[in-house]
Amino acid sequence: MKQGSFKAVCLVLLAIIAVGAAYGDDITINSTSIILESFDGDSPYVWKVMGSKFATKTDAGEWPQASLIAAWPQALHGINREGKELKSLGVWGRFDRQGFNWIDIYPTAADGADSGDGPNNVEIPIPGRIQYLDIWTWGSNLDYTLEAYFRDYQGVIHVVELGHLNYQGWKDLQVRVPASIPQAKRVLPRLAALTFVKFRVWTPPTEPVADFRIYFDQFKILTDTFESLFDGDELALPERVEELWNASN
Repeated sequence: MKQGSFKAVCLVLLAIIAVGAAYGDDITINSTSIILESFDGDSPYVWKVMGSKFATKTDAGEWPQASLIAAWPQALHGINREGKELKSLGVWGRFDRQGFNWIDIYPTAADGADSGDGPNNVEIPIPGRIQYLDIWTWGSNLDYTLEAYFRDYQGVIHVVELGHLNYQGWKDLQVRVPASIPQAKRVLPRLAALTFVKFRVWTPPTEPVADFRIYFDQFKILTDTFESLFDGDELALPERVEELWNASN
């Protein structure tokens, strides 16, 4: 190998090592499965829905509507011989016109707290660095599309497509979160956790939209919760820093 080529290879290796040192916690070390929402009615969230422009409004009611329904995927819970209070989130949609309609499904605070981003809207904090998300979804063979929306530490919204709903019955829709979504930063604390904002269901112009229902159960993530330890690491924890400074005043 010529001397010039050898130096170039060394510089590339040094660059790789430097990046690895700066963002070392990006490497998966402790993957943990966490259920963010069971839809069994025991979470701190109440799920609401909102439709796009042509959502149906009549004297009988307005759509979309959402409610917790006593139904669940047997592949997940079996036939429930124990008689547990199992539920899923049912979404009932109607639109006046076919087209690119959408329904947003978003969490609100069950205790009435207000995040300032609309009435009672909240975003679900993501522990660690999310790698995969999955949600059981009941499809009626309509070719709708399901998306998940996340917000990064700079306030930027990222859309992750979970897939199409053109199948029959329950299916666990799973997707890997793209590495392009930032979940770490150079300065301490390195963790730059995401927040979950909402799900969105899209209808294409070719599919009927006059009357349909979709069900959701167990919203789960696989996330890396490992954080490197170092001398003084507690001073990089925002809650610990606040505690120390409050104690000093």
